[in-house]
Amino acid sequence: MNPCTPARTASRALLVAVRLGAALGLAATRLASQDPAEPASPEACAAIESDPQRLACYDRAFGRDRAKEGVPPEPGPGEPDRAGTAPLLDSRWELEPASKLGTFNLRAYQPVYVLPWVGALEANQSPSSPAPGRTVAGSEQLERSEVKFQISFKSKVWQGVFGDTGDLWIAYTQSSRWQLYNAEQSRPFRETNYEPEVLLAFATGYRLAGWDGRLLTVGLNHQSNGRDEPLSRGWTRVIAGLGLEREGWTLTLRPWWRVPESEAADDNPDIEDYLGRADLLLVRHVRHHEVAALVRHSLRGGDRSHGAVQLDWAFPVRGNLRGHVQLFHGYGESLIDYNFRTTRLGLGLALIEWY
Repeated sequence: MNPCTPARTASRALLVAVRLGAALGLAATRLASQDPAEPASPEACAAIESDPQRLACYDRAFGRDRAKEGVPPEPGPGEPDRAGTAPLLDSRWELEPASKLGTFNLRAYQPVYVLPWVGALEANQSPSSPAPGRTVAGSEQLERSEVKFQISFKSKVWQGVFGDTGDLWIAYTQSSRWQLYNAEQSRPFRETNYEPEVLLAFATGYRLAGWDGRLLTVGLNHQSNGRDEPLSRGWTRVIAGLGLEREGWTLTLRPWWRVPESEAADDNPDIEDYLGRADLLLVRHVRHHEVAALVRHSLRGGDRSHGAVQLDWAFPVRGNLRGHVQLFHGYGESLIDYNFRTTRLGLGLALIEWY
């Protein structure tokens, strides 16, 4: 057998993403050479997480001299800056014309946090998969307590793909689980998941049972742990997203379709029966506190019925720093644990939440 064949087969699903990335690079170069867009509104500027980028936005919106006199004051101790905050979906995806900030601004995507302590009822000592050669023979000798942290960001690379509608974004999320308290095993990084995405986002305007339909996305998502057999795990999905909101609430529904892989290249052929075929995120924001519930399910019955629930609570500590509590129960807390059921509680701090 040609040793290059599995590699070519595994990369086939990502070939579209590579070609699209090249096209995006060409489009980005052309867009960068064009005249800048009209200045953004002050409301759009207030939604930017980065202080230098927010100040630059105010400079564009007001003019340099006026910006020096009108920059909003710094928040007081224990009070996150929420002055001029737009609704979540608008502030994160620039849906309204007045919220448009142009391209190549670094924006928040998923929460950014560090949990110095995460405790599990049980550790996955022998990760397994029905794919040949993907099951660990012995015990990994893992501790039930570890550290978890996540970074996540996105950037718009093309504003107005179809005239006045449709924005193209690229995004990246990375989450790591570090066995810091496992001195006997030299404190290894147990699992890191890498998740690049390309998304096309559209503003919508409809009412559904008292909710405002604000966002439609379609994207290509690849998630993997970058490890060799028997610990290699990964998959590629085409994901659709619907975003709705009402006062203080945001609801996002994401069904997806897994891009097929060859039998030889598939590390986890039953991953959809555990990590699911759709998820639902409900976020409640009130008085500087945020509670988020993420639910996933396989959408199948019988012995293929699996899912997970994750609850996150964020509360103010000082400035934009927030405390973060995370509770997870079910399957797929990470890719290596996609078919392992666990309950985990994490405590830590966050710089960026959903809101």
